[in-house]
Amino acid sequence: MRKVITALLAGAYLCLALAAALLIWRGGGGWGAGMSALIGGLGLALGLHSYFARAVETSALRNEIADVREAHVILADQLEKMHNRLGDLAETVAAEAIERSEALTHEVRLLEDLVHEISDTLEERLAQTAIPAPRVPSAPARSSQHMALLETIRDALNDNRVDLYLQPVVGLPQRRTVFYESFSRLRDASGRVLMPSEYLSAAEPEGLMSAVDNLMLFRCMQIVRRLSKSDRKVGIFCNISLTSLGDETFFPQFLEFLGQNRDLAGGLIFELGQSAFERRGSIEARNMGRMAEMGFRFSLDKVTDFDLDFQDLARADVKYVKVAAQTLISQMLDNDGRLTLRSVKDIAAADYADLARRYGVELIAEKIESERQVVDILELNIAYGQGNLFGEPRAIRDAVLAEADPPSDFVRSTLRRRVMR
Repeated sequence: MRKVITALLAGAYLCLALAAALLIWRGGGGWGAGMSALIGGLGLALGLHSYFARAVETSALRNEIADVREAHVILADQLEKMHNRLGDLAETVAAEAIERSEALTHEVRLLEDLVHEISDTLEERLAQTAIPAPRVPSAPARSSQHMALLETIRDALNDNRVDLYLQPVVGLPQRRTVFYESFSRLRDASGRVLMPSEYLSAAEPEGLMSAVDNLMLFRCMQIVRRLSKSDRKVGIFCNISLTSLGDETFFPQFLEFLGQNRDLAGGLIFELGQSAFERRGSIEARNMGRMAEMGFRFSLDKVTDFDLDFQDLARADVKYVKVAAQTLISQMLDNDGRLTLRSVKDIAAADYADLARRYGVELIAEKIESERQVVDILELNIAYGQGNLFGEPRAIRDAVLAEADPPSDFVRSTLRRRVMR
């Protein structure tokens, strides 16, 4: 249609030019044939210019329309690809959510089976505590206090009044958090917090620490899994008692649960005291070896003797040794101008940490309270520090703790109530 209009306009211009030339030629007036031809030529040129200008404009517009159509096709293709990718991503997310849900369900069922299997053993041990002790003048008062404490511990476990606290362990000198140490705290019915020093002496002989260890293990594993989801490569020190390591009824199920979660081995480090480590027998050593075969590591704390057999620690897969900062500093001795440790005088104090590293063991200075202690620790070439200076132990928020809690009947099925005399 546009071509027809353009041609008609050009023809109109040409006709007008010819008519004007004819009128001028016939009218005379001194213009002559030359002027008529000039006017006619100008009219013809104007008509042709209009025609070709329209043609060029139309061609440019046609090219622009073609470009727009091509861009639209490309955009539609990209949108289709993006839609397909979003569909694939949604399917992947849904599949991973189902997989995680199934894994957690399996862990919970495994824990329930483990709890049912060890409950009878715990009942037998608790029943034994009800056997009257030989009567001596001061025995009744001690027995009554001991039994009341056991009842408080049982109630705290039964009512899930066991809190998880975490304290950061930092790399020196940068002070970036690289580990957390977990602590368990029990609360009595009034809400008073029981420190481990209060309940360990009563709970360990009765086998109750197995229930505490199992509960803390479950929670620590869930915290490690939560941290790994946010791509935070942070490990957690989780305490384990010598009683749990030597319990041949409890430990096989404990080990089975670890086997189901061996993907978390790199983020979980089991910790026990130096005296407990030195008292371990063949059963405990064998069970530690089985845990190490799965990739789990160990740590010693409460270290008082610095004359350590690092080769033996390496064989037992002990990768970390925690020493109280003040205890370590008090061991430093000026021996004829050479700074040594009082317990290990044959090597320089600054070489002690390097000696441990040769066997794959790292020293951690704990209970650091002041900047002056940090300066002394750095002079000893120790790479990690822990203490209130870097952060006090903090209770895990209720919302997070709820995610890390085992099934509601976990402790109740572990510790069935029994009348204790």
